[in-house]
Amino acid sequence: MNKRTQFDDRRYVHFVTFSCYGNRTYLDHDGAKRRLLGALNHELMRHEAICVGFVIMPDHVHALVWFHRIGELSAFMRDWKRSSSRSIKQFLLEQSQYAKMFSKEDPLWQKHYYSFEIESEEKIEEKLTYMHMNPVKKGLADRITDWSWSSARYYVLGKSVGVPVGWPRM
Repeated sequence: MNKRTQFDDRRYVHFVTFSCYGNRTYLDHDGAKRRLLGALNHELMRHEAICVGFVIMPDHVHALVWFHRIGELSAFMRDWKRSSSRSIKQFLLEQSQYAKMFSKEDPLWQKHYYSFEIESEEKIEEKLTYMHMNPVKKGLADRITDWSWSSARYYVLGKSVGVPVGWPRM
């Protein structure tokens, strides 16, 4: 079996992407997005991490995360996906229109996540722009600051976005 190489041996900023199981739109409901951000807040504190930026789309998530210690990415992602999955599934099962979207046995998230390791501020800014433009390109918002579920309002307007956003100490 070919095991994917993880690059978590240095203090990179990790650009992570993970998707809903079967590309379903489990994150279409604001309540699901709130639970995902709550789990992110919790795991950022537990793992002493900094969220550099994020965007939540109806069927996937992008985040830029930096850790004070090396070797944290895998555990962080496992914990974030696990805790958010429980909370979001419980919420969706209580919503009649969403309860029939999936079986209780179906996972919420695809098994894997993808990580791109970043070493420069220029590349961080490129990924932030990419993430923040995602809702505009998908027709979910006219401007990046119109989408409530990203860090764009923090960077452009200086507003709170539900998660503490910071810059890494590279």
